[in-house]
Amino acid sequence: MDKKTKKQITVWLFSACLLIFIMVIIGGITRLTRSGLSMVEWHPISGIVPPLSENAWITEFEKYKQYPEYKKINHGMTLNEFKFIFFWEYIHRLIGRLLGLLFIIPFAYFLIKKKLNPILIKKLLIMFIFGGLQGLYGWYMVKSGLIDNPHVSHYRLAGHLIIAFSLMAYIVWTALDINRDRFEKGTSYNKIHFKPILHWIIFVITLQIAYGAFTAGLKAGYGWNTFPKMAGEWIPSGLFSIRPWYLNFVENKFTVQFIHRMLGWILCMLIPGFWRYTRGFNITTQQDRAISILMNIIIFQFLLGMLTLIWVVPVWLGVLHQAGALILVIGCTYIYFLVNNTTDVSTLT
Repeated sequence: MDKKTKKQITVWLFSACLLIFIMVIIGGITRLTRSGLSMVEWHPISGIVPPLSENAWITEFEKYKQYPEYKKINHGMTLNEFKFIFFWEYIHRLIGRLLGLLFIIPFAYFLIKKKLNPILIKKLLIMFIFGGLQGLYGWYMVKSGLIDNPHVSHYRLAGHLIIAFSLMAYIVWTALDINRDRFEKGTSYNKIHFKPILHWIIFVITLQIAYGAFTAGLKAGYGWNTFPKMAGEWIPSGLFSIRPWYLNFVENKFTVQFIHRMLGWILCMLIPGFWRYTRGFNITTQQDRAISILMNIIIFQFLLGMLTLIWVVPVWLGVLHQAGALILVIGCTYIYFLVNNTTDVSTLT
């Protein structure tokens, strides 16, 4: 693959990452402003056009009135208030459609020009399928709040968020892999020692993302807003108040928030511990810089989480906290790539 094509594809893929990042931010605003159930229908093609007249808005509002959120929570809402929540969900879905176009058009161009090798075509098709499933899963999540309980399932919310983060990580990895020859090569010795620790870090981050979604979906962040103690105790009582006991891990707001806190503490020890461990090895300059940045990211993310809790989840801070989680995933993906980069030949050239 020539340098010009590499640059074009890299810009394309990172543009997609930027759009996903924006979509995650808008998704956070949509959730925190409780706008996610404002659009009660899903029309992938015709849905791109919003209501353009007052009558169209009234029709859309009447549809919304038939569902539990209006009846149980927003009864008496004005049309202007409805327009506000509709706006955020509409923008969120619109960005998803733009993301699809951003993939299809450049992909068709590069394919017609025969600038893609079979391995890269396969990876790009996986991205496309991944993205399409994310759209379908998003509607599956919304439907859970359109039945009796006017809140989306926190299980489906966690799945939706993890898919988005995984897609971002996969695109970043593919873009880095295309440019593998531009990065310093590490040693196989370091790779053997670092990868097991990184696997644990990735596992805990994934678990933390899921519990962040559980905390958000259950509205668990709006209670017990003290730190570092919770309900006045380091290990509070009442963690297993639900029967059977195992449901407390996923259904008990109190327990879910406690686990989210504990996973934050674990990451604040695990990542700096990894940084300290790497000081005993001869690592590349890029690895050194990336690991140091990751350590600073987790500390900043921990502080954001603490303030979000203490200040009872203001929208802007909750959104920053969600963005911080995505930056953490990107940073971890980059480090894993650098540690794994011990060969001189790119698989994509």
